[in-house]
Amino acid sequence: MKNTILLLLLSASILSSCSKKQPINTVTDHKSTYFDYCDSDDQFTGGIKMIPIETPKGTFKVWTKRVGNNPKMKVLLLHGGPGGTHEFFECFDGYFPNEEIEYIYYDQLESYYSDKPNDSILWTTEHFVEEVEQVRKALNLTKDNFYLLGQSWGGILAMEYALKYQDNLKGMIVSNMMASIPEYEKYAKEVLGPQMPPEVYKEIMELEAKEDFANPRYTELVQQYYYTEHVLRMPLDQWPESITRAFSHLNPNIYIYMQGYSEFGVTGNASLKGWDVSDKLKTLTVPTLLIGAKYDTMDPKYMEWMSTEVKNGRSLTTNGSHISQYDDQKTYFNGLIKFIKDVNDGSFSILK
Repeated sequence: MKNTILLLLLSASILSSCSKKQPINTVTDHKSTYFDYCDSDDQFTGGIKMIPIETPKGTFKVWTKRVGNNPKMKVLLLHGGPGGTHEFFECFDGYFPNEEIEYIYYDQLESYYSDKPNDSILWTTEHFVEEVEQVRKALNLTKDNFYLLGQSWGGILAMEYALKYQDNLKGMIVSNMMASIPEYEKYAKEVLGPQMPPEVYKEIMELEAKEDFANPRYTELVQQYYYTEHVLRMPLDQWPESITRAFSHLNPNIYIYMQGYSEFGVTGNASLKGWDVSDKLKTLTVPTLLIGAKYDTMDPKYMEWMSTEVKNGRSLTTNGSHISQYDDQKTYFNGLIKFIKDVNDGSFSILK
């Protein structure tokens, strides 16, 4: 009986407390829509779209993945290679979402996650420029929101795209790519090569002269003495998993066809041999960020010069190497994010 009375009193107390008017939160919480995929056509796939690309050889699909939602700042990422993948950019996940910058991963035709027709007729800068334009249209990117970022080979593609379609762009970023293959080759052979131990550089050049690129010794020397100094400045066993995965997914067929075998330039009759748009940079008026790096395979002074050739250029030099989005992230992302936001809010100016 006593237990019953105690239970009744406890119940009354609970009911009384529940009936008291709760304080009203007069502050309206702001909920960001950055990760709101509601009612979007790519919600079901988590942002992934396979975009059909019309070519003279038929219709093929390329893989894209949108991260975030921002109607004013959308960055399409052009990976290196040719034949690389979006995986080289995975570290962007650690920086862009916090700034609510929308970005789109994209594997070009012949790359790991996209269709691979394996037809060299399509392995031209002209094809890839038109491919990017078809991707732009499919993703509804416009001059009011469309930033194009190309790294390495992707930088070549970005420049070629802008030379034809710059009116579609809000801003462009050329990361770690000179506007001249001959100047790149000159820098590699006159500056970077001689920085290596003389006996190592001599052996590499002898192997190249014999075109013995399949020799394991060539790979060993290049990885040990060149990659860890000028591609990604970390011991190979400390390279991020995303980078080793990207290299494992590289398509060697298109890479060799367009770039060749050598790490010191474009070899043989590879299709990028002699590529040079340095005299056309002055025609580019779109706001452009040129990103170089102190230890890059690309001449950082040349990258600075490029920023003075375009009409509205800004230069950023990191303390990293060719993949400086990894080995000097603080400088890289601070400068990149500032550029995107400066262009967006109308405060962009050339920084000396």
